[in-house]
Amino acid sequence: MTLPPKDTPRSDEFKRATAGTLRALAQSNEVQVAFQPGPAGLAGKRARLPLPTRALPAAEMARLRGVADSLALRLRHHDDAVHAARMPAQRDARDAFDALEQARVEVIGARHMAGVAANLHSHLAEQCESEGYDRMTRREQLPAAAALSLLARERMSGETLPEAADRVLGLWRDTLGTEAEGALDEMARTQNDQTAFARAARKLLAALDLAEAEADAEPDPAEDSEAGSEQSGPQDASQDSEGDRESDTESSVGAEPQQMEGEAAEEDDADATEDEAAAQGDERPSGPQPRRDKAPSAPESGYRAFTRQFDEEIAAEDLVDADELTRLRQQLDQQLQHLQGVVARLANRLQRRLLAQQQRAWDFDLEEGLLDAGRLARVVVNPLQALSYKRERDTEFRDTVVTLLIDNSGSMRGRPITVAAMCGDILARTLERCAVKVEVLGFTTRAWKGGQSRERWVAEGKPRNPGRLNDLRHIVYKAADAPWRRARKNLGLMLREGLLKENIDGEALLWAYRRLLARPEHRRILMVISDGAPVDDSTLSVNPGNYLERHLREVIRDIEMREAVELIAIGIGHDVTRYYRRAVTIVDAEELGGTMMQKLSELFDEDAAAAWARAAAERAPLVA
Repeated sequence: MTLPPKDTPRSDEFKRATAGTLRALAQSNEVQVAFQPGPAGLAGKRARLPLPTRALPAAEMARLRGVADSLALRLRHHDDAVHAARMPAQRDARDAFDALEQARVEVIGARHMAGVAANLHSHLAEQCESEGYDRMTRREQLPAAAALSLLARERMSGETLPEAADRVLGLWRDTLGTEAEGALDEMARTQNDQTAFARAARKLLAALDLAEAEADAEPDPAEDSEAGSEQSGPQDASQDSEGDRESDTESSVGAEPQQMEGEAAEEDDADATEDEAAAQGDERPSGPQPRRDKAPSAPESGYRAFTRQFDEEIAAEDLVDADELTRLRQQLDQQLQHLQGVVARLANRLQRRLLAQQQRAWDFDLEEGLLDAGRLARVVVNPLQALSYKRERDTEFRDTVVTLLIDNSGSMRGRPITVAAMCGDILARTLERCAVKVEVLGFTTRAWKGGQSRERWVAEGKPRNPGRLNDLRHIVYKAADAPWRRARKNLGLMLREGLLKENIDGEALLWAYRRLLARPEHRRILMVISDGAPVDDSTLSVNPGNYLERHLREVIRDIEMREAVELIAIGIGHDVTRYYRRAVTIVDAEELGGTMMQKLSELFDEDAAAAWARAAAERAPLVA
């Protein structure tokens, strides 16, 4: 064994030891371990761990060890094919399904290794405290994925959970119901068999109305090969009708029994049609979709909200205290070091273009002004020759405001939201130096699965066609008139755990558009950054499957027709060109910074070309 040199930094020794331990736990020498800024992740045989600081305090070492052990156990005890075969279609159900599987592999791995168990428990306790579980007083404040993962971990291991999670988990335990309790017991019994565990996990999600019950819930060998995966396409019309009828019956547990009772036979055909449309419109897998409580004979109605009482438009600094904002900003600064070089070069290029457009130009062949050096020879020959002078003039550069509207949905969690925050920060600094106002906004919801809006709807007897059924949260990270130095801390809020939930794009786009219309600038640019179609399970469960998407299309069409605001969209891993006239799709979040700068440069170049064309037209009569 070769010993490291004495002058090797302590953090490098720690990284080497952690990477070796990860490969040993995973029982694979092919695992590539990289330490990079940002959250941990796993892609095939590549494991990404957070970059440790040079000081490397004990708390940070414990956290990194816990993260590394978690990834190693996932590699060792997890089968991607088995997991994908029973993956639910809905996003929050997928998150919960993944979290349950992660709990399973960690419980199995910690069973016979005391050191691993200590690392995982330390990491879990630190995570519960950092996410503020001890401050949560309502069940809805804890995401379903986190709650079910903790409850399953407790049931499978028989060990106590961190104290920070006791109170809020007690609220979940009181409302689980007998079917969910039975599913948890089955998960504990089958934790060593991933296939049986995944089946039990789907039963748990169905009992809590997070996903539809599987078609192969009853053992039937003839149907096992067809119904084993929820990702498969729809069958013929009769099978769709029968499958929807079974799905409606099973998913009604703990959800909406009064409304569903007696309506399944009447609405099966409509549900099948809407499910197919939802699969095409939302780019979801074409398997079972949430029930749509709309009679086939009901007329199409306009978009509306059931109630706006619980919506909020809030400044970022009002969501958390100043100390947490400072901590999150430091976390963002730490990750900015990784991309700052590349994005800063692009920002400087954009700044040079903008400043060049704002610089003064010259009017030539004048009878008075500054002597034109290009005409010097003519002046020497004939000092009385006219039209040998020039005068500086300012080119037309319209005062401009740019709004950056960032999707703060749960699917942006991790690298996409981190890169979006970094690019928003650099863009605001760059454009501010060029006298261009910048506004940074975010949109999400206050709760998962409806929040107080849904509670009121239930209390009022669940009237049909309620419209939007969730509490909006629109966040102002940086107002247009606020200088960057005062708003810089706010951008770190995007990295806060628990902030990212559902996304209702249509109303967020309207909100940003109306804020822009109130601005005095002559030119208004609205840039939208999103990674998917609008999704809110609470709304889609009681409205047509394309309800939110249809509203988004109407809003975009209206904005683009009025032409008061220049609208551009960037999709991260999602084709937004089917919504927006001017849009681009990127595959990797790392491309976001360059794409933002490129699109803004194109817009400003177009504006400059138009200004030169107007100036040429004005000078044309004089030349004639």
